[in-house]
Amino acid sequence: MTPDIALQTAQQASISLTAAPIVLRNQAIQAISQALRAHQNDILEANTLDLEASREMAVSPLLLDWLRLTPERLEGLIRMLQMISYASDPLASEGLATLGKTQRYRIKVPLGVVALVYESLPHLAVLATGMCLKTGNSLILRGGTEASHTNWALAQVLQSAIASTGLPENSVILLQGNEGGSIRDLVTQDRRVQLVIPYGRPSWVAQVVQQATVPTITTAMGNCYLYWTASGTVEMVRDIILDSHIGEPDAINAIEKVLVSRQHSLPSLIRLWDSLRDRGYVVRGDDAMRQEAPDLDAMDASEWKQSYLRKIVAFKPVENLDEAIAFINQQSSHHATVIATDSYSASEQFLRTIDSASIYVNASPRFCRCNADGQIALGMSNQKGLHRGAITFASLTTSQTIYRGG
Repeated sequence: MTPDIALQTAQQASISLTAAPIVLRNQAIQAISQALRAHQNDILEANTLDLEASREMAVSPLLLDWLRLTPERLEGLIRMLQMISYASDPLASEGLATLGKTQRYRIKVPLGVVALVYESLPHLAVLATGMCLKTGNSLILRGGTEASHTNWALAQVLQSAIASTGLPENSVILLQGNEGGSIRDLVTQDRRVQLVIPYGRPSWVAQVVQQATVPTITTAMGNCYLYWTASGTVEMVRDIILDSHIGEPDAINAIEKVLVSRQHSLPSLIRLWDSLRDRGYVVRGDDAMRQEAPDLDAMDASEWKQSYLRKIVAFKPVENLDEAIAFINQQSSHHATVIATDSYSASEQFLRTIDSASIYVNASPRFCRCNADGQIALGMSNQKGLHRGAITFASLTTSQTIYRGG
């Protein structure tokens, strides 16, 4: 299917989805979960082909891990789809006011056509499909060539399951290879695509955003900071760092940079560093930190703005809270930031002045796509304006104001 035809059919499908009742949309999501289990072997075989080809092409270990599907990861997707189908209707009406003989109320409505442009991570296609069906949007998928067989197998399962419920199979369309055109061709379709979500390594996402003329939700990953004040224990900081790096398969909110109050003793720091090294982490330090601990790995100043997306943590001493806040606001990725402290006043100042989508006090920023409260999130955004924070159902809807006369 050519890009032009794909976009036309996606627009048509979005109209049908907007009119479809929530019961039917939920049935389609349930049908996908059942189809994933029924076609698990086909999907895993396709994924094996991609993994073998990627290894021959010397694809990085990070992308290989993102690419890999397992029975456990598919079961996790099935659980998330079930939670999506059980969630309340995100297109429900909100608010009602009477102005003379006229009633005014607001309703949530779909955006229309959403495009997910993603690097490896084929499971995102399934999650995005469930979220778009729930919110009444059609979805264009543009995956990377490293996952071509997996993406194709998943697209066939998704379309067949959706069609079995009577909704248009082109509610989800995969653009792939030469026939799919370039990413630029897709993200510049202002009149046909209402939202682009690029997902992958930060440098790759930045390239997509620079090309796009369609509104984008800029996803963020890695380069999250922790400030360890004069209070707060070694054990707390260690546990926060370790927990933040647990992600399946992408540790979006991993703590990669730690600013340390100069009041902490070197033995306390060495205890923390040894604990991290014992768990396979590389520990780096700036020049000031390495003067006290020469065994730390050296780092370049440019790394403070960069994501490692590996088990690497860099440390820097700071004089006080104000210096820490200024440095974080200048260097971090602005989507998840942590303070470890026993001081209430320090935590309150931190909360008021840190420029970050999510701020954590003595808590791990570990990202989970399926939270205990039932919230499903596709990723995290660090931008201001269109959207900030977790990418949820609300990110895929807009609102209309209705005036009804008597």
